Amino acid sequence: MAINPINQEQQNPTSPQAAIAPLVQVEHLSRVIQTRAQKTTILDDISFQVPARSLFAINGPSGSGKSTLLNLLTGIDRPSSGRILFAGHEVRRMSENRLAKWRGQHVGIVFQFFQLIPTLTAQENIQLALELGGTMPRRQWRKRTQECLRLVKLEDYANRLPSELSGGQQQRVAIARALANDPPVLVADEPTGNLDSHTASEIFDLLAMLTHQAKTVIYVTHDPRLAARAKDGIELMDGRLVSESRQ
Repeated sequence: MAINPINQEQQNPTSPQAAIAPLVQVEHLSRVIQTRAQKTTILDDISFQVPARSLFAINGPSGSGKSTLLNLLTGIDRPSSGRILFAGHEVRRMSENRLAKWRGQHVGIVFQFFQLIPTLTAQENIQLALELGGTMPRRQWRKRTQECLRLVKLEDYANRLPSELSGGQQQRVAIARALANDPPVLVADEPTGNLDSHTASEIFDLLAMLTHQAKTVIYVTHDPRLAARAKDGIELMDGRLVSESRQ
């Protein structure tokens, strides 16, 4: 089942224009934390590109700046210098209100620890994302929720609470929630880090499959084996870019 693409050509990775240019451009990005006592450089002059509809890995050991970079890409954090262009739009120049709306419509976020609301069922967690995103009328929420649960093979678990689901099932619901507003990009911060190896492989296969649904998937991992499964990616060490791979 295909997920319907967003109708805005300039932000649609399947459009002819987007097929020529990279979906995301990162240029001389730095993140520095300055206190009275010290100055700490988290990211130091990072530049790279993310092709549209790619499976893109951000790899590196703990403390290398991976999660900080992901927060910058999604607009959760702001860079100290440099810029991020998303389909030609500079993220740093957006106001907080515009940024929140942009993120809700164009970026789906998958967390390592799922972050589902425990008192809501699987379908209610997804519908909450639809309510916050504001991309479609309420009358379409039920159908869209069913589509997303079907995509992650959990349509029979719609009425279960997170506590009634396994770790792998919770992560699938989290992916379905991230897909609710049909964003062109999914970002995932160590999405398999809290799962056993078999379940982790299944979740990763699901993420890889989404690139065939016109999605771009950017994921953080400290596991070189998972990083090697991406067609494109970068490796960070101590906040610096040490390698970039393209296939």
